[in-house]
Amino acid sequence: MILSIVVPCYNESEVINETSRRLISVLEGLIKKEMISPDSFILFVNDGSRDNTWELIRKLYKESKYVYGVNLAGNVGHQNALMAGLTVAKDMSDLAISIDADLQDDISVIEEMVKKYEEGFDIVYGVRKSRQKDTFFKRTTALCFYKLMTGLGVKSVYNHADYRLMSKRALEQLMKFRERNLFLRGIVPLIGYNTTCVYYDRHERFAGESKYPLSKMLNFAIDGITSFSVKPVRLIFGAGVFFLIMTFCAFIYTLCSYLTGDIVAGWASLMLSVWFIGALVLISIGIIGEYIGKIYIEVKDRPRYNIETILTHKE
Repeated sequence: MILSIVVPCYNESEVINETSRRLISVLEGLIKKEMISPDSFILFVNDGSRDNTWELIRKLYKESKYVYGVNLAGNVGHQNALMAGLTVAKDMSDLAISIDADLQDDISVIEEMVKKYEEGFDIVYGVRKSRQKDTFFKRTTALCFYKLMTGLGVKSVYNHADYRLMSKRALEQLMKFRERNLFLRGIVPLIGYNTTCVYYDRHERFAGESKYPLSKMLNFAIDGITSFSVKPVRLIFGAGVFFLIMTFCAFIYTLCSYLTGDIVAGWASLMLSVWFIGALVLISIGIIGEYIGKIYIEVKDRPRYNIETILTHKE
C-alpha cells in the first residue's frame, strides 16, 4: 500500500530540510519492514510562501525520489492548503497522513498509525497526551474552546489538531464536503467509519515562529463555531426573550412606584440600562452578521485554492 505524508508549508525554509530528512527516514524504515510500498512519498504543499520554501522543495524533489511538491498560486490559509494536498494525494496513495512542518508532532507514532490502519481503522487521530509545555493562557483557552465546541454540539477530538491518518475511502468522503469555510477538525469526525487515536508528547518547535498568533487563533475558533453550530443565534433569541421579560418586570415596578409616590430619579441606572442593551444589540448583530458573511462566501462558490505546479516522480 502506498502511504503519502502531506505537509502544508508557509514560510518554513528554516525547517524544511530537517523535516524532509526525518520523514524520509520514517518512510525508509516502514518500507524496510514491508509495511508500506516503496512508491510511498512525502507531499510538501507550499502555501504561497514569501521566503524560499518552494525553491527548497524543488531542490529536495530533485535529490530524493520520496519528495513530491505542490505549489499553490497564492496564500490560501493552512486548512485550504492541507485540503489541496489531501486532494492531490488521494489519487496517488492508499492512505494519507497530514502533519505540520514545524516538527512538533511526534513522527515516531506514524508506524503505530499505519498498524491501526492495518487493523481496519479508516481514520487515526494523533492526540497530544497533555499540554504541559504550553503557556497557561494557551492551555486554558484551548480547554475552553474544546468545551465550548462540545457544548455547541460540534464533534471534535480533544487535544487533536491536524495530525491524522485517513484511508483512501475516508479521503473520498472528505472531498464531498464542499464548504469554503474549512474546519477539518470538525469535518473529519462527521465522515464516520472506524476511528481510533494514538497518543504522543508534543515537542518544541525545531526553528522559526508559530504561524498561529492570537489573532489567527481567534479567527480559527470563530470559523469552527460558526461553521458547525447555530446555537449562538438561538442564544441571542433566548437573551432577547429574557430581557423582554425583565423589561415587563421593570415596567410593573415603575408603575407601582408611581402609584405609591415613591419615585427617585434614576439617571445613572437609566444610562447603564441604555448602554447595556445597546451593547447587547450590537453583539447580536455582529453574531448574525458573522453567519450572513459565511453564507455570502459559500454562495459565491469560489475555488478554495489554485494549484500552480505539481512535482511527482510518477509518469
